[in-house]
Amino acid sequence: MKSTDPLKIVAVSAGLSKPSSTRLLADRLTEATSRELASGDRKAEVTVVELRDLAVDIANHLVTGFPAAPLREALETVGGADGLIVVTPVFAGSYSGLFKSFFDLIDPDALTGTPVLLAATGGTARHSLVVEHALRPLFSYLHALTLPTAVFAATDDWGTGADTHGGGLPARIERASAEFGRLLAGRSASSSPSTGVENDESDEAEVVPFAQLLAGLG
Repeated sequence: MKSTDPLKIVAVSAGLSKPSSTRLLADRLTEATSRELASGDRKAEVTVVELRDLAVDIANHLVTGFPAAPLREALETVGGADGLIVVTPVFAGSYSGLFKSFFDLIDPDALTGTPVLLAATGGTARHSLVVEHALRPLFSYLHALTLPTAVFAATDDWGTGADTHGGGLPARIERASAEFGRLLAGRSASSSPSTGVENDESDEAEVVPFAQLLAGLG
């Protein structure tokens, strides 16, 4: 990828209502990530996948094994992303069934190495650990590169500007999105193949002969 090419950011929202706080959080995260990339003169191409609109197609695919065209397009979009932002509401202490069903349909290798920003919404802050005990293991299984900083938004978070946990939801969104944007920009810059001889020589210089290592142990 050229450094001038826009980065493909895909946000997957599993909110069921319309409007939903889950979609709102997804939008806030994509906006903040786009601003972070723009500050480094990088463009973002943002696509939002609303699972609510694909619910019937997801159920049919699980039963028949054949995805309808809109679902197939969504799966390809997610698989081709440079970075993913995934947001689910909390149901019964975990991600929603719709969210899990969609990612059950993703090819196991499609997200290998893809940076993922994890986020969730719930009624109270007591559900905040869902990101760690449910979302992170799921995307580790898919071999994705999950950002260490995640975002959880409880109902009360939307009505407060600041709290005792780092400045409130807006600050948490900005912090996670800034880290995500820097990760995306850094991976894009480092993906260019190196053709310099100096790099090859420096790599060889770092290799210590085995005999020398054994001599050092004597």
